[in-house]
Amino acid sequence: MLGMFVHVLRSGGVLSASLLRQLTYSTTRFGVYEELKESFTTAKRSPSLPTLVAIASASGVLGGIAGNPADVLNVRMQHDAALPPAERRNYKNAIDGLWRMTREEGVRSLFRGVWPNSLRALLMTASQLASYDGFKRTLQTHFRFGDSLSTHFAASFLAGFVATTICSPVDVIKTRLMSAKHKQSLWHFVTRVYRNEGLTWMFRGWVPSFIRLGPHTIATFLFLEQHKKFYRAWREEKAYG
Repeated sequence: MLGMFVHVLRSGGVLSASLLRQLTYSTTRFGVYEELKESFTTAKRSPSLPTLVAIASASGVLGGIAGNPADVLNVRMQHDAALPPAERRNYKNAIDGLWRMTREEGVRSLFRGVWPNSLRALLMTASQLASYDGFKRTLQTHFRFGDSLSTHFAASFLAGFVATTICSPVDVIKTRLMSAKHKQSLWHFVTRVYRNEGLTWMFRGWVPSFIRLGPHTIATFLFLEQHKKFYRAWREEKAYG
């Protein structure tokens, strides 16, 4: 683990691959979700929780497809440290990695694991974005919380817990499939892992996942809420100014 951490620090390409993933995956799913949610919102009522889940699911699938090439690249570059030197791919950066993957393995390599990844993005977006809005609404309606920083923090913490738990099995599948040297079917992979490890494989690495995803979810929604607040104020000032 220490060796992999040192490898990540030394390789600026890993950081560029991670940034590319966020620019494609996160921007798509957040942007589509907010646009769809706004289109379903009226002056008298907000979208119901099932509607939010459906909107988030569609947004997640689109984000998963858009971000898959960068996700494959990111997993490979992080996994390089665990491989023998002769088997390492040694991508220089995100652009070099995408170019070499396309040239050496074909365009289809950019979408390896796209359906497990899209399923994971669907589950992540539904359990993170829709649950955040659901928790926030519950806190405000039933516990008389205001639209404050403490409400945003509590709702995002709960959303991070839900998202980590729901996405854990798909995270395990996605990481192992994308880092595999040879292509294998999803069904064959799941049956083999279940036979070798039992049901415990579904939540392998849950704690480090929550340590990563929990603060990330909190920071994301705190920033998003402040951004929306300033954006609304700017629009009102522009409209009436």
